[in-house]
Amino acid sequence: MPPRLLKDAFGWGLVLWLVGYALGVLLFALVPPALIGWIITPFGTAMTLWVAFKKISGDSPRYFTLVGLVWLSIAVGGDYLFIVKAFSPADGYYKLDVYLYYALTFTIPFVAGWMRRGASLHAAPPHV
Repeated sequence: MPPRLLKDAFGWGLVLWLVGYALGVLLFALVPPALIGWIITPFGTAMTLWVAFKKISGDSPRYFTLVGLVWLSIAVGGDYLFIVKAFSPADGYYKLDVYLYYALTFTIPFVAGWMRRGASLHAAPPHV
């Protein structure tokens, strides 16, 4: 696996998940558990958009789709192991905010790759 893909997919995917997890742990003491996901979502979305558009160096929609799939796998696996299994939330874990988070985790890199491809198709030809 190319080093660039390892960094973009696994590196950034793990960083994004860890930031969300750490925010969740911090917020657990401050707000009701049912609100934690809704509070984290805007910050996580903004950070994911920034990473997808500024830090991911892929050059094809396929690359960005693979990044999104890896990010989604990290999110689902990390949540299951370190939230569902570790804490067994009394009211459950999988609710609308979590499904939105999973959808955004996959969709944002995919859209970034699609838009990057669209931007290169519409770029002005080089001057000769």
